[in-house]
Parts: sequence; C-alpha cells; structure tokens
Amino acid sequence: MTTDTPARPTNTLILLLAIVLAGLNLRPILAAVGPVLDDIQAATSLGDSGAGLLTTLPVLAMGVCALLAGALQRQLGEFRGVTLGIIIIALACGSRLIRHDGGSLIIGAALGGLGIALIQALLPAFIKRVFPTRIGMVMGLYSCGIMGGAAFAAASTSPLSGSLGWPGALAIWALPALLAAVLWWRAASAYAAPVDATRVSLPLRSPRAWLLMTFFGIGTGAYTLVLAWLPPYYVELGLSANQGGLLLGLLTLAEVVAGLAVSAWIGRFPDRRGPLLVVLSLVLAGLAGLILAPIPLALPVVIVLGLGIGALFPSSLIVTMDHAANPAEAGALMGFVQGGGYIIASTMPLVAGVLREQLSALSYAWAVMAVGVLILMAMASRLTPRPVPAAT
Repeated sequence: MTTDTPARPTNTLILLLAIVLAGLNLRPILAAVGPVLDDIQAATSLGDSGAGLLTTLPVLAMGVCALLAGALQRQLGEFRGVTLGIIIIALACGSRLIRHDGGSLIIGAALGGLGIALIQALLPAFIKRVFPTRIGMVMGLYSCGIMGGAAFAAASTSPLSGSLGWPGALAIWALPALLAAVLWWRAASAYAAPVDATRVSLPLRSPRAWLLMTFFGIGTGAYTLVLAWLPPYYVELGLSANQGGLLLGLLTLAEVVAGLAVSAWIGRFPDRRGPLLVVLSLVLAGLAGLILAPIPLALPVVIVLGLGIGALFPSSLIVTMDHAANPAEAGALMGFVQGGGYIIASTMPLVAGVLREQLSALSYAWAVMAVGVLILMAMASRLTPRPVPAAT
C-alpha cells in the first residue's frame, strides 16, 4: 500500500513514533563511549587508535552493509529488515554487560554497526513508499530521533556509570532497543509490502551518485569525529568526564533542534543549495571555535557546531532522496550513498586517534575536518535537484 494517509489517523501517529524510536536507537552504541572512554581505556588497556576503532568499526560496518541495501530489500523486505536490525542492536548493547574486554567491545561495536546498517538502508525506502508526499517531514523526524538518542546517551552515560559501572551504562541501551522492536512490530506490520524482486543496481556509473556519496561521507565524518572525541578533548583540557559528556549532550540536543527545523522548513526550498551553504558555515564556525577558543567559548561553540551538524545530516539524506524516482531506486541510491559515505566517515575517528597518539593533540583533527567542510561548500553548489538515472 502506497499512501500518505493510513486507514486510521491514530495509526499514523503510532507509526511515526515507531520510526522516531527506531532512529533513537541508532546512535547510543556510539555516543555512549566517549564520556567513559578514559575508564574504558584504563580497564582494557586500549590505546588511542584502539579507542578510535570503537567508533570507526561500527560506522565502517554500517557503510559496508549499506552497499548491500538493494539485496537486503529483495531478501528481507523493509519491515523484516528493520525489525532484525533493531534486535541486533539490542543484542550488541546487552553484550557489553557480559563481555567487556577490549576485543569483545570492538566485536560488539561491529555487530551494532550491522544492526544500524540494516535500519538505515531499509527505513528510508519504507518512508518513501508510505509517505511519498511528506518525505522531508518524516525524514526530518527520523533524523531527530537519531540525534536525540545520541543526546540522551552522551548526557546520561557518565552519571549512570557511577552507579552501574561503565559496562552497565553501555549495556542499558539494550532496553530502549527492545521497546523499539516491539513498537515497530506493532505499528509497521500493517504496512509490510511484498518483497520487491526488482533488481536495481548500484549507480556506479553515475557521477552525481558519487558526488552525493562523497558529500554525505565528508559531512558525516564531522558527526562521527565529534561523537567519538569531543568529550575526551574537553577532558584533556581540564574538564571532568561528566562535563565533557554534558557538552556532547548539549551539542546533540542542538542537533535535534536543527533536525526539527529542517523537517519544518526544508519543503520551502526545492533547491537545497542555499540552505546547505548556511548549514556548512555553522559547522565551519564551530570547528574554528574548537581550535581557537574551546574553553572560553565552550557553550556557544558546541551549540553552533551542533546546529550545523544536526541540519547537515538530514539535509544530506533529503538531498539524496531528491534524486530517487521510486522506492526501489531510493533503496539502491541510499544504500550507495550511505554505504560509501559511512566508509569515508569511519576514517575520521581513527585518524583523530592516530593524530592524538602521535601529536598529543586533537586540535589537528578539527583542522582536518575544517578543510573537509570547505570542500563540501564547493561541492554543494553542484547539488541541483535532478534524478540519478537507474543503473542497468
């Protein structure tokens, strides 16, 4: 069934809540690590490079699996694939309570990345099919759920670790994942469609698809970099772990506000290039603040950076969806863009860890990312809305 108006209005609200809750579970397995990273390193003897892998590996897994989105859509379908993804996330989070040595943490992070990838590859196609005329609004709400989960995890993990220990503070996120699985099954089962066996290949020969992938990858690199290293950066500058976690929580809260704004306003801009340049300017200003005045301007810096990153992520997804003509092509294009993009983004936490290990400073990582934002500004001018031709 392809419709914007389900049979009963209450079903629409429940379905939207299920989509938001599914999104909320896509980042805690990543965002919860930074605020207790020093404790993890002390308990497991992970170095900075190994600590970077706790973010790099799940993001890399997200990318590799997203490249298989078309095959997943044919084999599992959107409804079952998203359900499986949520269950995998619950298992990955729960495993941190049972096994919390360095190797097990890294394996659990990769497993969580697999679950996240299933949802991110299939849920946008579900949204495009069920809400064809309200894609921008629903994708904005979905993105807000993603960033809201990161905010809750960032702000609560360090305080929770005081009573539960850091393994318990990481594992507790299995509970909302289980809740999301139940609600998704209840709300979305009525919209499960027969698996579409149509093969839509990845648009490997489309320069526009490669442009979209690179744009998404560099932009998401700013998100993964901040998610992994903002709290440790402020801890090394003299703040407490709680304060570092709260700053990351404030940043992700600003991301939620920006995501809501994108959801409300993006429909007024059929050509997304102007808003993209504004958003990228905010990200650049925030990175400059992290380098030049991280302590005196801590609050405005994290708010500006959060607003920029929070608007850039859903805008990148929406721009990608603008280039898909139907749900099957949306799955293939989104899989390609997110797959390659997350592979690109996964390098940033690891690069930052290596820079910190070799140069004893994270400011170099912020500078590398600032150069990336300047590249995105040049790329944004080319993102005129037009479909990517389906691969044959």
